[in-house]
Amino acid sequence: MSESLSNRDARNGDAPNRDDPNRDDLAPFEAVLGVGGVLSDPGMTARYTRDHRDLMQGETPAVLRPRSVAEVQALVGLARAGGFGLVPQGGNTGYVGGATPEPGRRQLVVSLERMTRIRAVDPLNFTLACDAGTILADAQKAAEADGLFLPLSLGSEGSCRLGGNLGTNAGGLQVLRYGMARDLVLGLEVVLPDGTLFSDMRTLRKNNIGYDLKQLFIGAEGTLGIITGVVLKLWPAQTQRATAWLELAAGAPIPDMAATVRRETSDLASTFELISASSLGLVADLRGGEIGLRAGPGGAVLLELTASSNRIPLDDVLMGCLETLMERGWVTDAVLAQSEAQRRAFWAVRESIPEGEKHAGGSVKHDIALPISRLTDFLASAAVLLAERLPEVRLSVYGHVGDGNLHYNLVVPPGQDRLAFTRMIEAGFARDLYAIALEYGGSYSAEYGIGRFKRDLLERYSDPARLRLIGALKHALDPDGIMNAGALV
Repeated sequence: MSESLSNRDARNGDAPNRDDPNRDDLAPFEAVLGVGGVLSDPGMTARYTRDHRDLMQGETPAVLRPRSVAEVQALVGLARAGGFGLVPQGGNTGYVGGATPEPGRRQLVVSLERMTRIRAVDPLNFTLACDAGTILADAQKAAEADGLFLPLSLGSEGSCRLGGNLGTNAGGLQVLRYGMARDLVLGLEVVLPDGTLFSDMRTLRKNNIGYDLKQLFIGAEGTLGIITGVVLKLWPAQTQRATAWLELAAGAPIPDMAATVRRETSDLASTFELISASSLGLVADLRGGEIGLRAGPGGAVLLELTASSNRIPLDDVLMGCLETLMERGWVTDAVLAQSEAQRRAFWAVRESIPEGEKHAGGSVKHDIALPISRLTDFLASAAVLLAERLPEVRLSVYGHVGDGNLHYNLVVPPGQDRLAFTRMIEAGFARDLYAIALEYGGSYSAEYGIGRFKRDLLERYSDPARLRLIGALKHALDPDGIMNAGALV
């Protein structure tokens, strides 16, 4: 006899805690969401109440885990009636505390981890429709099964969920060619703060019927509603990849290099990742020695071209591009991946940098966006600031600089408390660093969002008109402030 859902959920630790003091308040949610739909035991809710970087310990009476759009609508109505706030949460992989319930606010976490249905893949329309709780890697696999390609790619793609990706307007590794998360969205489904459903799950690429309302919810970090479904653009499967590790000459002009790569490859470059020598050193320390790749005096670049047709001589295109870069004196040496295993080894180095920072004691992360043409200017000015203020601090600079996104991270000095060092940096150095970025037309949040950790920066650096519009939208859609209060707004 097959095991019942009720018994299986109870065995997996999903049964409601009958001794919970909040049980009377939570009973209506249990009635709607069923077995495993409400987690209130602290042992079960702990992983939902701590932010990904361990900078904030949150608090929640319970975690709600709906299985359908109708259940999401119902729980929103119950929360309003019971005086609860709601914090939508994807995979809890964010860096700015946007999905962490705040102590004292009586906020319920809404996790869509049980809403993972792939609704439709259309290989002729090149679209994928799915629940917002779908893990990004699973959405990628669903596209691959039909010979298609979903270009949204993040280091956390094995655990992050599409609702969170859209709520933060995630960037990732291939923005250079395909754009941010919002650029990939054709349709959206959202449960609004009053419990009604906004459904615009069309698969159209041309659709001029007034305001593009779905864009209001992308990047809104769950403050205007709970995203429950999405239609994403797809591309033909990438059947060819040509990948190279470039060692940069001293003073190599990154903006000129990035522009040259785009021109010389006819925009076939999907990634152009800068890796500083200091970041590479952190990976070497993590691995205990030699990693088989080097940075030049100007650092290194991981460059990858992709194509969906085997008729394109991609290796020749890459070689021609590299010859141009070397002739101009910008690249001193290059290693071309000769196999898929070698390509993956290149990428493993790039993706190990955050772990290398953590191994070294942690880091204070600055997610900078800049016009690509001003990257070199910013790095020069930031180097002066660092030398004046924190000359002994180890720096880790890397990022998706092909699209202007630079991760400018300070490694916690040995023996110092990570949280205390973070508070010290954010109270002083970080503000001056962001001021430099703004001076060059940049931003203090490229792909992480605002959340709870950068809300003061939004208030400090935004013009009054922007703040008024944000406030007006929030009040119009969520006048009672039940949606993710404390994040962004």
